[in-house]
Amino acid sequence: MRAIVQSVHTELLRYKELAEGAIAQLADADLGTATPEGGNSIAVICRHVSGNLRSRFTDFLTSDGEKPWRNREGEFERRTVTRAELLANWEEGWQTALRTLAELSDDQLGRTVTIRGKSLTVHEALHRALAHTTYHVGQIVHMARFFRGQEWKFLSIPPGGSEAYNRAIR
Repeated sequence: MRAIVQSVHTELLRYKELAEGAIAQLADADLGTATPEGGNSIAVICRHVSGNLRSRFTDFLTSDGEKPWRNREGEFERRTVTRAELLANWEEGWQTALRTLAELSDDQLGRTVTIRGKSLTVHEALHRALAHTTYHVGQIVHMARFFRGQEWKFLSIPPGGSEAYNRAIR
C-alpha cells in the first residue's frame, strides 16, 4: 500500500512544478539577484533545496539525513550560475527524493530514521521534508512574482478568477 507515501510524492511534484513555473518566467539575471533587504537569491534557495533533498533522501532508511558530505553553509553562498547549472543542480536533488519515495511503502511509515541525530518516524521525516520544501518554493514564487511585476503569469487561479474557475469545474 502506498496511499500516504504517494500523497507526499504527488504534493512534492506539485510544488516542484510551481517553482519551475516561476523560474521559467524569469530572466537569467533574476536568478542570482538577492531580495532588496539582502536575502537569498532564487539560485541560493534552489541550491539549498537541492542539497537538503539529496542529503535527506540518500540512504533515507539507513543513515542520518544530514550527510557528512553536505556543505549546508556553502549552499547559502552568493553565486552566479547559468539557468542550465541551476536546473541541473535542482533536478539532482529532486530525483534523489523522488527515487527514494518510489521505493517506499506505507508499511515503512512507522520505521525510525534520524536527521541530525534526532529520531523521527518515516512519516514525520516525510512531513518535515514536505513542509521545508514547500516553504522554500513559496519564497521562489514570491520572489519571481516580485521580479516579473505586471508581467507575472499566475500559476494558479488569478485574482478575480475564482468564480469562473469554480463554474468551469462544476
